[in-house]
Amino acid sequence: MPNHSPNAGLSPAQLKAALQDGAEIALLDLRENGLYARTHLLFAVCAPLWRLELQLDRLVPRRTTRIVLVDGDGSLVQQGLEKLARLGYRHVSFLQGGTERWQRDGNEIFSGTNVPGKAFGEVLEEQLHTPHIDAQELQQRLARGDDLVIVDSRTSEEFDDFSIPGAYSVPGAELVYRIGEVAPSPQTLVVVNCAGRTRSIVGAQTLINAGIPNPVVSLKNGTMDWLKSGATLNHGVAHSAPAPSAASLVVARSRAAEVAQRAGVNAISSAQLHAFQEQRQDRTLYLFDVRSRDEYQSGHLPGWRWAPGGQLVQASDEYAATRGARIVLADWDGVRARTTAAWLKQIGGFEVFTWVPETSAALETGPEPRLLLRGGGEARWIENDLAQQALERGQAEIFDIDNSLAFRRSHISGARFVNPQQLAQWVDRSSKQSVILTSSDGLLASTVSAELQRLGAGKVQALLGGTQAWRKAGLPLTTGEEGVLSGDEDVWYGPYVFHTEAERNRRFDEYLDWELGLVAQLQRDGSHASSLQGSIASPATPH
Repeated sequence: MPNHSPNAGLSPAQLKAALQDGAEIALLDLRENGLYARTHLLFAVCAPLWRLELQLDRLVPRRTTRIVLVDGDGSLVQQGLEKLARLGYRHVSFLQGGTERWQRDGNEIFSGTNVPGKAFGEVLEEQLHTPHIDAQELQQRLARGDDLVIVDSRTSEEFDDFSIPGAYSVPGAELVYRIGEVAPSPQTLVVVNCAGRTRSIVGAQTLINAGIPNPVVSLKNGTMDWLKSGATLNHGVAHSAPAPSAASLVVARSRAAEVAQRAGVNAISSAQLHAFQEQRQDRTLYLFDVRSRDEYQSGHLPGWRWAPGGQLVQASDEYAATRGARIVLADWDGVRARTTAAWLKQIGGFEVFTWVPETSAALETGPEPRLLLRGGGEARWIENDLAQQALERGQAEIFDIDNSLAFRRSHISGARFVNPQQLAQWVDRSSKQSVILTSSDGLLASTVSAELQRLGAGKVQALLGGTQAWRKAGLPLTTGEEGVLSGDEDVWYGPYVFHTEAERNRRFDEYLDWELGLVAQLQRDGSHASSLQGSIASPATPH
């Protein structure tokens, strides 16, 4: 593929061929997430132009990866080509005419987020007839005192936000690992739920594939139907499933090994892992630790990223943009990496392996390190107290550029919100002496301010430590939509963002119709090559 030049574009037909030729390729959509979620290509990964410095190394770690840039109409690609060149990427092209031409040429366009993973969940249910239970029947069984347990397969952070009363928090990769502790009797009905459909279906099928003796069902449409039925949810209630006993772990490890073997997942030796690492200049390699956040931060292998297994299955596009790359998953228990790898293998798009670390391996602690790319320009920082003084004196104005949804919930008093892609026009209009940018932790603000400095935008500073530091210092915050200047183009407003019950139910219905329609879209598109070779047919729903 040609290097970055004005004539390096690919036609839709050429891009379709490139996506099917078996070589590594990363398809990056340069628009902000809200715009991306409205219309995008199936395998396009959201990588907003003004956020690339923070995201690109994680998504596309190999600098010689074949990359194709895409946007809505082609208006961003030249800036994207120039920025990727500054960041060290050399094998970059773009889709001529963006998604608009792609669609005009008769190709399928998708909406929403995490489409490959969510579409796979729908394919899974359609082909394997994963059993389910609806909210009303579950409520009746709970009222009768039936022998059942509810396990929520979302992340623990999502569970803390809201959960079905009595449910256990058992994120997707933890299901086979922990199920023996919450459902020790084989007669206990196991109900797997999430906020919508995908993780309920995949979670239930995970337990079925693992051969647990219990009857297993997914909660149809998750907490959406639970709420629509008139039931309520807990908020801020932690209820984690215990770690497995020694005996339970032996059983779980055996079940996970069989699941991985049926899916064709290969376990590699330390020598093979070393060989993969030596080949990183020619083959992209993603190394993921699939345990919980707390376990990861308590000690992880140097250079390994955190990707909790259930999220990696549903949202692989948020972790790995290079299709055809190698992915190696690790844990220390022999369960979570295997069950996660089995699904990734069946979804397709990557070479997937597992590896068991040495118990004596040296570990790093703390959150996942992030590499901040720099493409010219120098950020200018301003401390909280100095920023507050400048704002009080009318010597500066402040823009939040991170997330409009988070801004509506809480933001610095007097701040306005503009997504980074639209910021330049507002900075150019500024009549104040100084413009201060803030983001959650200040990093996005620093890279955007550096880019604006490079473009000669004037005196632009980044708030040191961002809004988090401002909040920690006890400085004034407020809430509300006033000051949002760029709408919702920066972030996808999911179905759980609503003001009234009627709006909530409408948004739930729209979301569920969208997700159920993904199978037909995949059939029209014709490029999704998932395989269910590692799965088994499910039994009939128990009554």
